[in-house]
Amino acid sequence: MKQLFSIFLISFIACTLQAQDAKKAKELLDQVSAKVKSYDNIVIDFKYSLNNPKERINQESNGNVALKGNLYHLNFMGVTKIFDGKKVFTVVPEDEEVTQENFDANDEKAVTPNKMLTFFNTGYKYAWDIPQNVKGRKIQFVKLTPNSAKDTRKEVLVGIDTQTKHIYTVIEVGKNGTKTTLTVNSFKTNQPLSKNHFTFTKSKYPNYYINKLD
Repeated sequence: MKQLFSIFLISFIACTLQAQDAKKAKELLDQVSAKVKSYDNIVIDFKYSLNNPKERINQESNGNVALKGNLYHLNFMGVTKIFDGKKVFTVVPEDEEVTQENFDANDEKAVTPNKMLTFFNTGYKYAWDIPQNVKGRKIQFVKLTPNSAKDTRKEVLVGIDTQTKHIYTVIEVGKNGTKTTLTVNSFKTNQPLSKNHFTFTKSKYPNYYINKLD
């Protein structure tokens, strides 16, 4: 009887601690979301890496993105994507082509740059993970486990600067062994962006073919 009671007590304590950790992790993520929403705009320089030892894949790329509400202006891997609130413009200088398409606001699965700082709000189980010291900054990691069994990701680790409440890194670990890492090199807020920063200006691309998909 004592042994059964001990097992029950240990299980109860473990479940309680797990629940407390999950609550603490969600509270920190909520603080990140609130901080993001408080800014007029955000400009981020980042590094993106993709690694899969089994497939011998190891790639790195740098990029930058400006965010203002749902609007964004992204430069990544030689391609520019601009969302003006209604349409998405994808500019590919190598092909001298611009693809124009309507944005489907009802498509919750659509991956957009402005979701990179708030993607964690729904669809995950939360767990408090390890802290790290990165160049004098305390980075607290939160582990996200997708609720959907169909999700190709095993887990997502979000590293948060505990002082600024800004995301420092996002690490996605796939079920197939693929690991992608997005690391923020520079996080600037309320920048003096031009009023046309989130507008596609056709005159800048006089010889480009405009492929309208809408």
